[in-house]
Amino acid sequence: MLPPRILRRLVLAPLVIVVTVFMVVTLPFWLLVTAAASLRLPPPRRRGARFVWFATVWLTLESGVLITCLWLWVAGGARRQERHYALITWFLAKAHAAAVRIFRLTLEIQEPDLTAEERSARLTRPVIVLSRHAGPGDSFLLIYYLLAIYRRRPRIVMKAALQYDPSLDVVINRLPNAFVPRKSGQKRIIEEIHHLAATMGDQDALVIFPEGGNFTPRRRRLAIRRLEEKGLNEEAERARGMDHLLPPRPNGAITAIEACPSADVIFVAHTGLDDLITLGDVWRKLPFNAQITAKWWRVPAAEIPAEREDRIRWLYDHWEQIDAWIAAQRTTRAPAS
Repeated sequence: MLPPRILRRLVLAPLVIVVTVFMVVTLPFWLLVTAAASLRLPPPRRRGARFVWFATVWLTLESGVLITCLWLWVAGGARRQERHYALITWFLAKAHAAAVRIFRLTLEIQEPDLTAEERSARLTRPVIVLSRHAGPGDSFLLIYYLLAIYRRRPRIVMKAALQYDPSLDVVINRLPNAFVPRKSGQKRIIEEIHHLAATMGDQDALVIFPEGGNFTPRRRRLAIRRLEEKGLNEEAERARGMDHLLPPRPNGAITAIEACPSADVIFVAHTGLDDLITLGDVWRKLPFNAQITAKWWRVPAAEIPAEREDRIRWLYDHWEQIDAWIAAQRTTRAPAS
């Protein structure tokens, strides 16, 4: 069970700062230990020092966010949303820069060709972002690019357990987002999506992951079985044709579209670190050069189908398009060194 908010503020937040100071002071020791432990491994797998360095950078950034949030609270700026969006942008920009240096992260974004009118519209109306859910840090990268490049103010429904991260807990709870307990059920999630979508302004972006979790073959089989048990044979058949994605759960996306009919919809695909799901996967398999390729498709609000059944088929159409794109990327990508 998640501890009460006051306990998280008085215990977890100071603990992060204490751990950060400890890591910074003892960093040379940990770098030597991990370097020595990696000597028996072949060079591409000597990644211990990189992980220690990145963890120290991350903790330092988290502590900076917590101290800034405390200052904003004391100064009476805890309700100033623009300052907190700027703080998130700063945090993610620094974390992204560290990943580029330490893990040699490269990210290629394939954007659609837009007319001048479409580019103008892209900046002056809300958007609903329907993204693939796979690999570590995909949410952070997506939010970073929405903030830093596309000048959007993202909104997202997240698992309540993420509030164990003190900086995420403090900042996200001061912005229009929602944390949902694991056992709250689909109804609560849909209610939060409806509220966030219905209150969006022109610069807002509601981010939804229709798969509901990271792809694994077992989850794919279970999802197809659930569709069959519900009598959704058409959806089950289409899901069996997708090798890289879980079938999309349409209720969240449709609820968002109904709550904000003026919003365009953006579909986001990405691939490159798909097999890195757990921390163990990251430790064992992270390549020396981390490469991610992403692509997005924009659907204007006027082109979104009006009827629910048509919207479900439309959602599956785009999910099949994303699956085919992932397959093509895996075929053409050179093996990582």
